[in-house]
Amino acid sequence: MKTVYADKHVLHAPIKEISCGQIVDCAEKSSRADNLHAAVKAAGFGPVIAPKAFSEDKILRIHDPAYVDFLKTAHEDWVKAGYTGDAFATNFNIQHNSKRAPKAIEGKTGFYMADTSVAITPGTWAAAEQACHAALTGLELVMGGEGAAYALNRPPGHHATAAAACGYSFINYAAVSAQAAIDAGAKKVAILDIDYHHGNGTQDIFYERGDVLYCSLHADPAMDFPYFLGYADETGRGAGAGFNRNYPLPLGTAWDTYGPALEDALKHIAAFGADLLIVSLGVDTYEKDPISFFKIRTDDYARMGGMIADMKKATLFIQEGGYAIDDIGTNVVSALSGFLDRR
Repeated sequence: MKTVYADKHVLHAPIKEISCGQIVDCAEKSSRADNLHAAVKAAGFGPVIAPKAFSEDKILRIHDPAYVDFLKTAHEDWVKAGYTGDAFATNFNIQHNSKRAPKAIEGKTGFYMADTSVAITPGTWAAAEQACHAALTGLELVMGGEGAAYALNRPPGHHATAAAACGYSFINYAAVSAQAAIDAGAKKVAILDIDYHHGNGTQDIFYERGDVLYCSLHADPAMDFPYFLGYADETGRGAGAGFNRNYPLPLGTAWDTYGPALEDALKHIAAFGADLLIVSLGVDTYEKDPISFFKIRTDDYARMGGMIADMKKATLFIQEGGYAIDDIGTNVVSALSGFLDRR
């Protein structure tokens, strides 16, 4: 199995984030991908390759052009306005839900950024664009007959909606890849999201579509981020009715609860009959993760990987969260090893 490594991730280097009223060190840092890269190379799964370059049209099939333009120029506009450091939002478009983007950068950040975990640095666009290209390169490998690939990228993507950054995410790589697969001839794509946090962006993008099944196992949004989506009664709308399945789980969830939920999600994916399975691979479900509250152990990731392999589907793994930096590589290697051992 090839790993596609987006080495430009280092260009996105936020220093701080605002969390629970405090200015704290950003948990989403470049050492996450550095450690993953070292661990995957040591595991010897196969070649580690660079991403190909793709047309921006693939990103624009999912993301609003004005939002993409904002991501490209936001930090430059921030500096031109006289500000230093990373660009943050402090005014949010929640009260009136305006459809009109302000001209001032102070307003644009609140229009296109949903929370204070997303900070735009000088290299954010370059990093996120190449991370998306890594996912698309992995997709090309999988659809070209290789059967499985791993996109090793950061920042994460599954919280980004079509027109807003959220939860460390700027481009939704899983959504862009799913659309690219359909554009290339796939009839049905399933996305399995096993990150600790619900992929609100992915759900929002496909909520009214029946060609993409989204299944997510995550912390109960009544108790943890992203709070406003991820409930079990959110099952899709219109053509998408029945094609969105959420498994909100209580804080403190361990394998005895997680395993049966995953088994049920995989049953629905099997019944859906997808041509391709995309796995949003977050390992922030780990028992030692500093910003999450599940109790999944390293060996449990191998169980997850094995269960996914049993689906016998072309599979693209895309890296999402995981903030226990010393252990992130071990946990991802466990998941991928479990998958390859049963493949």
